[in-house]
Amino acid sequence: MAEKLERTLGLQSTVSLVVGGIIGSAIFMKPALMASQLGSPLLLIAVWIIAGGITFLGALTNAEASAMMPETGGQYIFFQRMFGDFVAFLYGWSAFAVFNTAGAASIAYVFSIYAEYFVPLPRLPKEMEHLFYLYLPGIGKIFPLENIGIKSLTISLIWLLTWVNYRSTKSGDFVQVLFSFLKVAAMIFLVVGIFLFGKGSFANFSHASPHAGWPMVLAIVAATSGAFWGYDGWNNITFMAGEIKNPKRNLPLGLLLGLFIVILIYVLLNLAYIYALPISSIASSSFVASDAASSAFGFGAGALIALMVMISTFGCTSGNILATARVTFAMAQEKKFFSAIGNVHPKFKTPGNALLLHGVWTSMLILSGSFDMLTDMLVFVSWLFYGLGAVGVMVLRKKFPDAERPYKTWGYPYVPVLFISIAGIFLLLTLYNDIKNYYDGVSPLINSLFGLVLASLGIPLYFYFKKKNQAS
Repeated sequence: MAEKLERTLGLQSTVSLVVGGIIGSAIFMKPALMASQLGSPLLLIAVWIIAGGITFLGALTNAEASAMMPETGGQYIFFQRMFGDFVAFLYGWSAFAVFNTAGAASIAYVFSIYAEYFVPLPRLPKEMEHLFYLYLPGIGKIFPLENIGIKSLTISLIWLLTWVNYRSTKSGDFVQVLFSFLKVAAMIFLVVGIFLFGKGSFANFSHASPHAGWPMVLAIVAATSGAFWGYDGWNNITFMAGEIKNPKRNLPLGLLLGLFIVILIYVLLNLAYIYALPISSIASSSFVASDAASSAFGFGAGALIALMVMISTFGCTSGNILATARVTFAMAQEKKFFSAIGNVHPKFKTPGNALLLHGVWTSMLILSGSFDMLTDMLVFVSWLFYGLGAVGVMVLRKKFPDAERPYKTWGYPYVPVLFISIAGIFLLLTLYNDIKNYYDGVSPLINSLFGLVLASLGIPLYFYFKKKNQAS
């Protein structure tokens, strides 16, 4: 019998892991882009609340499956029970090809962007950046040489932390705990400091939106995609379900409490940004957290916040690398991926080959595009599976009507149906928006379509491994 992991995590640890797993880089980067899209401080706050509320509906639904099947593997295990091996494989493949690796890439990207607050990173002339590109038919162009200094530092960070986790899981876990604590401390300092001691103005909240009608709808959808990235990772705790004490109680409760805390923190941070800076300044800022602190306290505080953002993203990148390679590793051990990826390092006792594979692919994704391209792509694909997971909860009700359900989705079936409907509308409008931006010349790539193509590459791979296993 395979050895099982020990259940050591209580409710407090579960809530902490949810909060730490969600809060990463988005709250330091996305408000600027969202402000430029919306043009209104009140809409900016509203979108963060709306996105948090929609995510909360997903958590209410997902918690039922989490309590019903508290096993290590989380969503991967759920999809096996809900829809079978094919959908579960596509989820695991997409986790590797799109949202886990692109997630680590985008978080590390913010580390490098904020590093420029202290040291300008080299960049090639514009004509040289666009001299070499890769054209993907129907999707757009990829410019690997664009922002080469930021990309080089980002790739270096990925490989430094891959090496740390390759050498020792314990070292990687220590880095995650330490930097998560420093991240929360930075946020508390920023919010309390700006409101109590800053020189901001409540007049900054009165700016009206320049949009109306359909353009406003598209602006809200685009901004909501950014906010969804801020809340992404809310279901990662399910991967550790096998290590949670009393999971039938602590898993759904920890998931909901943790998400509520994150929504509160995000709203307070955005309120602080708006109090410190006019909406136009937020929209044009490359370092919104630092600029807000500088506006309130002077340059020294801005530099301190920039350092704290780098600390936060350093730790969050390490945590992503530590956890996400385990899904690919588990698939390989089940003979549903290349067998060598499921090997345990003989000396370090880590999933070494899986970590190296993730490092290579993450580096390629970093070269492929910008921070916003990576986040838009992964949000689209991850929300496709979030919606599918909610459908799966309803499938389980039909397939196993008499199964024990320690937690039942509040408001069933209305809450799952509402979440599925919102997710579907969001996906359709996002795809429309991405295609429109591409043909309007706003974006060189149809980000959501690029993510779908990467995810769909798992279809022939599934049948390859199925045939290989049948032959052996």
